[in-house]
Amino acid sequence: MATLISQNAVVKDKVKKIKRKALDESLQLDVPQEMENSKDLDVEKPKKKKKALKENKQAEIEQEMEMKKLENALFGSLHPVEFGKDIDENEDSALFFTDRSANSVLSVYEEDAKIVNIDEHIERKPVWVDEEEEKTNINIAKINRLRKIRKEEDETVITGSEYVSRLRAQHIKLNPSTEWARKDKTYNSDDDSDQENGDVDSILQTTDDLVVKGGSKLLPGLLEYSRLVDANAQDPSSGPINSVQFHRNGQLLLTGGLDKKLRFFQIDGKRNTKIQTIFVDDCPIRKAAFTPDGSQVIVSGRRKFFYSFDLVKAKMDKIGPLVGRDEKSLETFEISPDSNTIAFVGNEGYILLVSSKTKELIGTLKMNGTARALAFVDGGRQLMSTGGDGHIYHWDLRTMTCFHKGVDEGCITGTALDSSPIGNIFAAGSDSGIVNVYNRDEFLGGNRKPIKTIENLTTKVDFMKFNSDAQILAVCSSMKKNSMKLIHIPSFTVFSNWPPSNRALQFPRCLDFSPGGGMMAMGNAAGHDIFGFEKLD
Repeated sequence: MATLISQNAVVKDKVKKIKRKALDESLQLDVPQEMENSKDLDVEKPKKKKKALKENKQAEIEQEMEMKKLENALFGSLHPVEFGKDIDENEDSALFFTDRSANSVLSVYEEDAKIVNIDEHIERKPVWVDEEEEKTNINIAKINRLRKIRKEEDETVITGSEYVSRLRAQHIKLNPSTEWARKDKTYNSDDDSDQENGDVDSILQTTDDLVVKGGSKLLPGLLEYSRLVDANAQDPSSGPINSVQFHRNGQLLLTGGLDKKLRFFQIDGKRNTKIQTIFVDDCPIRKAAFTPDGSQVIVSGRRKFFYSFDLVKAKMDKIGPLVGRDEKSLETFEISPDSNTIAFVGNEGYILLVSSKTKELIGTLKMNGTARALAFVDGGRQLMSTGGDGHIYHWDLRTMTCFHKGVDEGCITGTALDSSPIGNIFAAGSDSGIVNVYNRDEFLGGNRKPIKTIENLTTKVDFMKFNSDAQILAVCSSMKKNSMKLIHIPSFTVFSNWPPSNRALQFPRCLDFSPGGGMMAMGNAAGHDIFGFEKLD
């Protein structure tokens, strides 16, 4: 009995606890839904307030940033920015800052400089334009000094605006900016006055081109030129000058004559500084010439031998007599455009071909008459010659044969030859002063009629030379004073104002044009280099 009573007591306690727990759960389940909704509303209200405050603060920050950008655009940046570091936009203020308010003008200029640098490639428009320029017409053919701005020979009247633009272009051409004023000029800390005046060693030991050739169109009639200082003013020759030539870089000029001196000058048109003088003891110089690659100078005279001067090593070598030949004079020669071959005029119509590298005889050519003048064509693969029989020979140097022979019209004895550096034109001069200009293709094709015959000289033609773009042909004779003419090749007319009426050229013997065609130097029997400058516009 006892055991049963104790068991029943325990069950009652558990039942009470279960009932109490169920009651609590039921009370919780009976809470109205409205109470829960009201609690949710009370929780959401402070969250919305915080969000609204955060959005307002963000809007204020953005507005402040926009104001700073506007201030920077108008008055310049008040806070310096370091390169390589990002700007912290959320930072309220800097611990330190530079006050530029007292020098705000500088900030404005800095901003303007940035804008200018960005828009340098954009062409600026003029602030003010004169409307009368378009209505005004100017006759540029009536005034002599305005004829040089013509673009066509028959051009007479141009508008005022075109006149202004041409004058500006003419001024830029005649007055180019100096080296130190160029924006793209880079300077080294080692530059000194010696380099500005020209380093002698660097000029003699280089073969680079320093002059850029232009493509200006030269008009006939009057030649615009300026008289410059004599090229050899610092060291005139004591005898007739037989050779004058520009180096391919345009800065160096050589002269050679019967005083046995080979001189080098640095050409600038103002001082023409003498660089070096080489005395050739046993050879009065009849001809001296640079090789086209600019590495050597070949010097010859009325001797069985000749000299080669190496510009890089500054060394003079004596070559000859040539093996198997008994020529007493090698004074007349030409060098091929590829600098590989030197052709000498020999005895009894022989032409001697010598390698410019080994200085050895590599072949001979034989004319029917005496050989007087030579000229290379076709890049050095062919050679022209003329002489005592009045014929012009064409030689193929690859096969060492004559592939064409033609009569030079009206010529008894040929004395001069020259071929244009561009195109197929060549000129032949004779002992009567007649100069015939031929088209080479037509001449080889059988049409041996010259396209122009020039009869301005009355004595033997000693020298002829085309300029670099074949717009000018210079011809001269050493047998008469001032006997020199410049021919405008496109129109085949002689420039009427050359030679100058107010200056005597004496007895001209040789001449040369600069690589760009802007300068001309002429040597005469008095030992002077008459130096001229041509404006090809």
